Amino acid sequence: MAQFFQIHPTNPQERLLKQASQLLAKGGVLAVPTDSSYALVCQIDDTQAVQAMRRVKGIDEKHLLSLMCPDLATLSNYAKVDNKQFRLLKSATPGPFTFILEATKEVPKRVSHPQRKTIGLRVPDHVSLQMLIAIHGSALLGTTLVLDGQALNDPEEIRTQLEHQIAGVIDAGPTPMTQTTVLDLTPMNHGLDPVLIRQGAGSLSILGISVAEN
Repeated sequence: MAQFFQIHPTNPQERLLKQASQLLAKGGVLAVPTDSSYALVCQIDDTQAVQAMRRVKGIDEKHLLSLMCPDLATLSNYAKVDNKQFRLLKSATPGPFTFILEATKEVPKRVSHPQRKTIGLRVPDHVSLQMLIAIHGSALLGTTLVLDGQALNDPEEIRTQLEHQIAGVIDAGPTPMTQTTVLDLTPMNHGLDPVLIRQGAGSLSILGISVAEN
């Protein structure tokens, strides 16, 4: 039975998020609010938790997961970022963007793309999730909570559908229904424009650059 944490939307209770972090440390999968829809998260270095998260969402090893980082300094531990990429990231974070970048050796092989050695990273703009990441002390591995093709934003509905499959639900109120905008920044390593993989909640106008369509 999943634990249900009712969190104040603007002033999160630290003690409750510490309890949620303990579930992650024990190998649990949590449903958490983000600045787009809800997401599933677990520890990056927990193989069984990663497999459990994939089972809940119904995805295989080929589906790229994302690392949720508290800031750009942490993001740079997991991705190789040049000056031009950093300026773009700075203009769009925190926010509802997922960026595909070349992974560093800090990223476990099972998490990065097996052929391209890339990783999806984001810095979410959500106070409860940011506090959870800070309390946990490391980036979290995550994936958008989509069931039957629909992104979920209602914690009560998530609790009803997944209470026997995950360790906990962080209820900080409903979130937007839209998924993140996904941009592949690896073409910038070769002097090319970033490639738009998916248009979502993040507005491309704030980036101030040209973006190629996938």
